[in-house]
Amino acid sequence: MYAPLLLHDTASARMIDAQATQLLGGDPYVLMQRAGLAAWELLQQRWPQARRIAVVCGTGNNGGDGYVLARLAKLAGRQVRVVHREGGGPVSELAQRACTDYLARGGRIELFPCALDGEDVIVDALFGIGLNRPPEADTAAMIEAVNRSGVPVLALDVPSGVDAEHGARPGVAIRAQITLQFIVAHLGLHTGDALEQVGERVLATLDVPASAVEALAPRAESWAAAALGATLRPRRRNTHKGESGRVLCIGGNEGSGGAIMLSAEAALRSGAGLVGVATRARHVAPLLARCPEVMARAVEDGAVLPPLLRQSDVVAIGPGLGQDDWARVLWQMTMDAPGAKVIDADALNLLATTPRRFDADVVLTPHPGEAARLLGMSNAQVQRDRLAAAESLAANFNAVVVLKGAGTIVSAPGRMPRMIDAGNPGMAVGGMGDLLTGVIASLRAQGHDAFEAATLGALLHSAAADEAALEGERGLLPTDLLPALRRLANAGDWNEA
Repeated sequence: MYAPLLLHDTASARMIDAQATQLLGGDPYVLMQRAGLAAWELLQQRWPQARRIAVVCGTGNNGGDGYVLARLAKLAGRQVRVVHREGGGPVSELAQRACTDYLARGGRIELFPCALDGEDVIVDALFGIGLNRPPEADTAAMIEAVNRSGVPVLALDVPSGVDAEHGARPGVAIRAQITLQFIVAHLGLHTGDALEQVGERVLATLDVPASAVEALAPRAESWAAAALGATLRPRRRNTHKGESGRVLCIGGNEGSGGAIMLSAEAALRSGAGLVGVATRARHVAPLLARCPEVMARAVEDGAVLPPLLRQSDVVAIGPGLGQDDWARVLWQMTMDAPGAKVIDADALNLLATTPRRFDADVVLTPHPGEAARLLGMSNAQVQRDRLAAAESLAANFNAVVVLKGAGTIVSAPGRMPRMIDAGNPGMAVGGMGDLLTGVIASLRAQGHDAFEAATLGALLHSAAADEAALEGERGLLPTDLLPALRRLANAGDWNEA
């Protein structure tokens, strides 16, 4: 049974912190000391040779965590200095207490500007989880100096400058090698701009009582590649191709035959039993030459489409579809037909011009630009709060939504959202989305419900891209993923062995 990582929003994290404090006797300094100790232990583990350590501290409790770490490093014989801006000393009562303890051990404080490039490690303790605006000019200058230093950075709870709830980066932000989150994992550190800043994410639960966390529901789940082996179960021995589902891929307008071929081949490599393609006549021969397992049909008008729709368990429409009269006829007939659908690319753009709510299991797979058109907002607005955008799409269209991008989000009415913890920048190339469409359709045809198929499809697609990118991200092609798709789609077989 796979147990995803639970992600909490800022309000929930603060309430959990308060409850944990009460359960531990009511003194919040206990948790601050545990946080500082966990950070110091991680620093020693990851940079055991580090002798010179700078801790950049802010005025609040995140700075207090930094003072605790600085004190422990000082006691361990390291060369430690705390750096804060002019007038940026501790303000919160807890931070003042931690600063006093640090100074009592002979701790040293320097005011910024000062050199930050001669350290072995820099600890970022400027801002905690509450920041949702650009840092002020003097703090921004500190962040830029840290980033320019070339020194490894350990960020405490969140890289300063990142919105821990939404994943946005409203201004400059720390680029960390490791981000150590305390007690619970933060929602925003798993999607969007945050992924540029967090580096490796580590969670320290600080041994708080389980009841403090269980009392508050998470906001989302993070799904990693380990879910594939736990969820994609082996087929029964006495099976046949019909049990693995029939997928129909519709698209491939003039000049775009490759897009629908990618979807069809991905559907086959992900395990669909039968895959058909409805496309322009001139694309049939090339498609069969590349993949004779596909049942390609020339569809120059809508007359031959209804029987193909009826014979299919799942329809994937959009890759290479276009938006001309041919595309609109096929799109309209598909939208009016009952049954499971995966809607991508130009089929989404047509949906934006003629919105409708769905009453069947339908998966929409927009990238941020397509999501913006569907929601009537800008791309930047979508990216500022990716989770809200995905949930709005799911509610507006009564469909499962896969909002693609760094930290892909899967949302559906009445379901806990899921964030995909896999994928890499090499996926930013034409055709990757076409591949994903086929993968999701294939898993839906094999019996997973729409939400599970969308989750596992996005995860399988991203994990395959990570495997393919071991030879380099730049130059990665969608077809490079096909061998890994097949291997990872059978991960459950290995678990059974």
